[in-house]
Amino acid sequence: MDASAQSHVSPNHIDALLPPQMAARAEQIGVAKAKIGLVKLFTLAVLAGSFIGLGAAFSTTATTGLGGAPWGLVRLLAGGTFCLGLILVVVAGAELFTGNNLIVMAWAGGKVSFRAVLRNWVVVYLGNLAGSLATAGLVFYSGQYFFGDRAVGINALNIANAKCAIEFFPGLALGVLCNALVCLAVWLCYSARSVVDKIAAVVFPITAFVAAGFEHSVANMYFIPLGLFIKLGAPAGFWAGLAQTPADWPHLTWQGFWLGNLLPVTIGNIIGGSLMVGLVYWFVYLRGANRS
Repeated sequence: MDASAQSHVSPNHIDALLPPQMAARAEQIGVAKAKIGLVKLFTLAVLAGSFIGLGAAFSTTATTGLGGAPWGLVRLLAGGTFCLGLILVVVAGAELFTGNNLIVMAWAGGKVSFRAVLRNWVVVYLGNLAGSLATAGLVFYSGQYFFGDRAVGINALNIANAKCAIEFFPGLALGVLCNALVCLAVWLCYSARSVVDKIAAVVFPITAFVAAGFEHSVANMYFIPLGLFIKLGAPAGFWAGLAQTPADWPHLTWQGFWLGNLLPVTIGNIIGGSLMVGLVYWFVYLRGANRS
């Protein structure tokens, strides 16, 4: 079926929405997101940061103790469990910076101003950071990193240290690839007619980005601070009897978090989500469309 035929499908059609309808829906959602009040927007962003943190905690725990398993299978498990985060965002309702990169579709069509886009991104980014840090802090103070005879904590340290060891341009590229998949997951959700549709749309793109080792800025707002909290704040009882000391994770520093990882990954996420997905689909389905 060509694009012109697809666009005339009845809005009451029970099947999933088709790409032209998805594009129109994405634009409408972008307009609505740009108009959300500041307090509500920030609160929903905090929730999203917490949801992504919960998915990251699930992933960290599930992959603990699998040192002898094939690397690819471990990554597949990491991705399949991390999906919890975006499922909670799209089904329960929350505002996630990486997914909100698709607001550029409304901006490109002249429906919202660039200032409104930036307002949304800045507020949501800060809210995601607050939610992710709060979740990392809560997990740390719960002592969950002691579980598995401290294996969960060691796994968290290894994950965080590896992320801080990534160089700037590889980190940027990994961020591009990651958010292309995240925004494709959100894009697929725009076709959904049910909760089950949304969950099914999320699972494969999100599993793919995690399994492939791509970098997500909001997830890293949880993964790296949790590692730092353990490295800098774990009591002596955590280190007692271990062969490792905090010095064994040299890349794991606050500077490595802010400048070494979060900066390039965030830039890459914006490129991957807004340019490679949002503007491409706007160009294909909405450019020049005569819509009231």
